[in-house]
Amino acid sequence: WDEHFQVYGARKVWRQLNREGISVARCTVERLMRSMGLQGVVRGKRIRTTVADEKACRPADLVNREFTASRPNELWVADFTYVATWKGFVYVVFVIDVFARMIGGWRVSTSMSAELTLDALEQALWARTITCGLVHHSDLGSQYLAIRYSERLPEAGIEPSVGSAGDSYDNALAETIIGLYKTEVIRRRGPWKNLEANRWFTIATGAASASSIRRRPG
Repeated sequence: WDEHFQVYGARKVWRQLNREGISVARCTVERLMRSMGLQGVVRGKRIRTTVADEKACRPADLVNREFTASRPNELWVADFTYVATWKGFVYVVFVIDVFARMIGGWRVSTSMSAELTLDALEQALWARTITCGLVHHSDLGSQYLAIRYSERLPEAGIEPSVGSAGDSYDNALAETIIGLYKTEVIRRRGPWKNLEANRWFTIATGAASASSIRRRPG
C-alpha cells in the first residue's frame, strides 16, 4: 500500500498481492485494511446541491414529470448547480420558463443559501409579466422550502410545486438545461479563476444560452 503512494484500495492491493504470488482472499485484504485504517483514494467528491429539509412543509408535486406548457409563464422550473474555480466551488441557480425554454433568472454565489435562490426568482419576476396560473416547480432542496422563498411565491401569485430530493427525473427539464450550461459554457470557457469571473460570464452569456436552449425540437 505504501509502495503505491497510499492510493490503492482493497481491490488493487488484493490484485497486486496475487501478482506477487501471495495467495489471499479479497475479503481478508478488505478486513485487514479496515482494521488498520487504510483506504484508497476516491475520485473526486460529489457536491450535494439538494439537501432536503425533513421538517419543512412540502407543497404537492403538480407537474408529475410532465414538463409541458401551452403559453409563457405557465410553468417555471428552478434548480442550481456548482462550478469549480481555482478558489473553490461557486453555485449557479436558474429559473426557467418551460414554454420558451428560456432562462428568466440566474444568480451566482459562493454559498448555497435561500438568498441565492430568492435573488434568481426576483430577477425572473422582474423580467417577466405574471398574470395568473403560473406554477413554480423545484426539487425538495431546503433553499426552496425556506420561509422567505415559500412566502414570496404566493405573494407573486405563483403556485408552488415540489418534486423529490435527489431524483433528476422529477426536475428533468432543469437538469437538461444545467447540463447544456455546463457543456456549452463552463467546460468550453474554463478554467474559472473565481466567483466574479464565472458571475460576469454567466450574465454576459445568459441571453445567448437561453436563445439556444429555447429552440424546441421538431
